[in-house]
Amino acid sequence: MKEQQNYTLTSIEGIKVGHAHDEDALTGCTVVLCENGMMCGVDQRGGAPGTRETDLLHPMHLVQEVHAVLLSGGSAFGLAAADGVMRYLYEHGIGYETGVTKVPIVPAAVIFDLGVGIPTIFPTAEMGYRACLNASSQPVLEGNVGAGIGATVAKIQGMNHAMKAGVGSSCVEIGKRLKVAALVVLNALGEVIDPCSAEILAGVRQNIDNLHPPFQFVSTLSIMEQQLDILISRGSTITSNTTIGIIATNARLNKEEVNKVAQMAHNGLARAVRPAHTMFDGDTIFALASGQEKADVNLVGAFSAEAVAIACKRAVITARSIRGLPGLAQFTSKPGTQT
Repeated sequence: MKEQQNYTLTSIEGIKVGHAHDEDALTGCTVVLCENGMMCGVDQRGGAPGTRETDLLHPMHLVQEVHAVLLSGGSAFGLAAADGVMRYLYEHGIGYETGVTKVPIVPAAVIFDLGVGIPTIFPTAEMGYRACLNASSQPVLEGNVGAGIGATVAKIQGMNHAMKAGVGSSCVEIGKRLKVAALVVLNALGEVIDPCSAEILAGVRQNIDNLHPPFQFVSTLSIMEQQLDILISRGSTITSNTTIGIIATNARLNKEEVNKVAQMAHNGLARAVRPAHTMFDGDTIFALASGQEKADVNLVGAFSAEAVAIACKRAVITARSIRGLPGLAQFTSKPGTQT
């Protein structure tokens, strides 16, 4: 039997990905394990972030490697799932050696998905632990899984006009040996654009009763221009966002370089989401480097943007419809037209 090609984050040697979620509450978490340790950086661009252990990833800080990165739903409550990842790693003897005990290093970031499922149920330490048990090096499951089970996009006119998104992953091969891969949990205020055609894939639906293609989309930018007073007064509906993700490469990068890659990866988010990095989003991207291949940081950074843009597209085309929020996974026709 022919082996399945892997064009997801787990194509990078040393990385495992696991999901855990609650299908009734529509929230969950996704863990990226790098148990042998990997150089890690981060770049946070949105105005409403929810993160843990990100300061230590910046240059001029002691710790060089992390052992896992957690992406979670549940808003700030979901950061508790990282405790379960910590426990799993500790039980397996994995962590930063302090001379007294090993302390696992687990940065984390969250999305706001409380308005989709049951707002009183959040990812817990037990769920984080379960995600670790589910982790494997097989191609990453995409769509309505893990941290993406409650993810949505195009919410500027409220959830009645929004669409379903989820987890997307991709891998770009450069030459014969260098790889840059991405995993994204797409939960944006804005609409999602095909990075090649500039077509709106998942946007603000003009007709809330239309739950299947062809959709009539209204441009988010035109809504922002015409309804500024509504934006200011809408409150919790418009703040229910944030896209988070991880870039991984087999390149050999130092701490400054891996932070630069995380920074450049945001260019892919800006190509695929319109608008990105608003005050209503907490957009955060981590970058991991496994260190097998010598590579130029400019090359890795440039292709990290490509990988993120592709992963964003996959996050919507693999998402299934739920509870009045249409997804594209079950449809084969063109996603829609812009008005």
